[in-house]
Amino acid sequence: MDWDWDFVRQILPTLIQGVKITILATLLGSVLAAIVGLGIALARRSPNKALSRTVGWVAEFIRGTPLLVQLYFIFYVLPDIGILLPPLVAGVIGLGLHYGTYTAEVYRAGIDNVPRGQWEAAKACNLSARQTWSHIIIPQAIPPMIPALANYFIAMFKETPLLSAITVLELMNQAKSVANTYYRYLEPITLVGAFFLAISLISVVLLRWLERRYGKIER
Repeated sequence: MDWDWDFVRQILPTLIQGVKITILATLLGSVLAAIVGLGIALARRSPNKALSRTVGWVAEFIRGTPLLVQLYFIFYVLPDIGILLPPLVAGVIGLGLHYGTYTAEVYRAGIDNVPRGQWEAAKACNLSARQTWSHIIIPQAIPPMIPALANYFIAMFKETPLLSAITVLELMNQAKSVANTYYRYLEPITLVGAFFLAISLISVVLLRWLERRYGKIER
């Protein structure tokens, strides 16, 4: 089968729509993962043993099961108990929860790296727990975490084709739809690879800049 540039021009607008959905899902999922991860990290440090152990067990369970299974559960199983979510919302929640368990470990490492003297100084200054976290610990812990967090968000972007399993019209789903409609797979699937490669290369350049600015990423 020969490459058909006319066909490429015909399907390109559809694939670009898929790229927009893919990027949107990644951005929203990243925001959710950052929030969920911070919540998990703080909960696991709670003096309440029941809370910290429960959150820890849930995080380990989510991290230990495949993302695809979690997406199926959110989109296909939850409606059985009355929770019906649009495909994109279900996909963002799935990505955010799954990667939130990984970003939690990044937060944990960053918080543990804050010198003990900072905690003692906050206590000596009579700061409340909220003031200690918001004004002393978090501002010092987050900058070194940024490269590692960015690495997970790039990995999330590469996982977005899984959202096609729950009917999200992201890039891969759009490409499969075009291919099945015209019975031509060379151009749409190749373009999917090209789009992912281009965006990944841009993301890697940004990640390298973050590594130089905030320190070497932990692997």
